[in-house]
Amino acid sequence: MNEKAGLPIIPDSREDDLHPPQAPTDSQLNLFMAGNQFMVMEALVAAFKQQHPHIRRIYYQTLPPGLQLKQILSGGAVFRGQRIDAAADVYTSVSESAMEQLAGAGKIEPGRYSLYLHNRLVLLVPSGNPAAIATVADLGREDVRISQPDPLNEDIAYPIMEMYRDADGDALVRRIMDEKRAEGTTIMTVVHHRETPLRLLKRTVDVGPVWATEAAHALDRKLPVEMVDPGPRLDQRQRINYYICKLTRSPNPENAETFLQFMATRRARAIYEQYGFIAPSG
Repeated sequence: MNEKAGLPIIPDSREDDLHPPQAPTDSQLNLFMAGNQFMVMEALVAAFKQQHPHIRRIYYQTLPPGLQLKQILSGGAVFRGQRIDAAADVYTSVSESAMEQLAGAGKIEPGRYSLYLHNRLVLLVPSGNPAAIATVADLGREDVRISQPDPLNEDIAYPIMEMYRDADGDALVRRIMDEKRAEGTTIMTVVHHRETPLRLLKRTVDVGPVWATEAAHALDRKLPVEMVDPGPRLDQRQRINYYICKLTRSPNPENAETFLQFMATRRARAIYEQYGFIAPSG
């Protein structure tokens, strides 16, 4: 068991974010895709395979990018007691600092990453909005229970905190992230796009900040939830950037480069736009 010491742990319940659950040793392409893209991946991978049929065996993860970053830096992870050694060919994140960390660790060449998507934030509430959430500032109320992404693992937490700051200053950030957490009304997530909808359905929370694409996916699945739109002044659409890179020690460098080229095509961007993502201008 000593060989597993220090490796990040993938929660046992996250099998839906590993495709397939046990990484194949003969994979031709390993994609570590920021988890909030989970609803896009089936169509995206199918389109990629159609254009490049010689690349058939693809392994991909849709875990939080912070957890994936830890995997890359640690050289592996542990899932249900078993070590996962699949090395990333391609990594995506909503944090430019993650790219800088990889460059600093020699995992990517400095500056060799690119912007490929934007997103925005919304508030997800149960049908009927029983807590009467109307604004971002309402999340500071004593009676409101929040499903809040943890900044230790989830990059979405940072634009969310900027949304709080834009709504009502640092006081609202402290109220939600510190005071309400101590009170038990801010409940942290490990994988928010799985946990927040479930908590809302069980009525164990009143609201959860999520990507607009995740709210659209929940509504498309006819889940009993509603979306509260914070509006363009607060939804962070100009700040939420998705970055993509190829690892310097990619086990499949040619296939990784082929995937990066595919991600810049109109076909790939059209798939993302179908799910509410915003393509960068130009």
